[in-house]
Amino acid sequence: MSQSGFVRSRVGLAVATALIAALPLVAGGAAWAQAHSHEAAAPVKLGLDHGRKWATDAPLREGMGRIRALVEPQLAPAHAGKLSPAQYAALAGRVETEVAGIVANCKLKPEADAVLHVVIGEIGAGTEAMAGKNAAQRPALGLVQVAKAVNDYAGHFDHPGFKPIRNVH
Repeated sequence: MSQSGFVRSRVGLAVATALIAALPLVAGGAAWAQAHSHEAAAPVKLGLDHGRKWATDAPLREGMGRIRALVEPQLAPAHAGKLSPAQYAALAGRVETEVAGIVANCKLKPEADAVLHVVIGEIGAGTEAMAGKNAAQRPALGLVQVAKAVNDYAGHFDHPGFKPIRNVH
């Protein structure tokens, strides 16, 4: 194996390890959030912190900003039918990498963390559809699901300057 191939495989292994660590979060959003918050109450739902948006930290703001920047420009081409399965899969992989970074580095209070994992669960379901892992959902609808989750984040978390994605349908 060439030196560049070795480096690529090591980087790929690091990303895969981070994604595997985040899998329970991405795949099981609300259920994981409930278990993670150590509450036996009803499943966690999107909501505000006593009428206010939840506090965020730098890793969360940076990661969600990058997810928004990845998703927003792809909506028009997706709606026009111009993205290939490979393009959807690549986009899904990039979004999943950002989610893994958020999960690994974000430190919120437990209540905010639980609400965030509802958003992350929706992003995970959307990326699965984009990657072709959910045959019942078209990749374009998975992209829309991710965009709606980004907008849910915008509506529930205090992220100065963060704007919802327009024309999500």
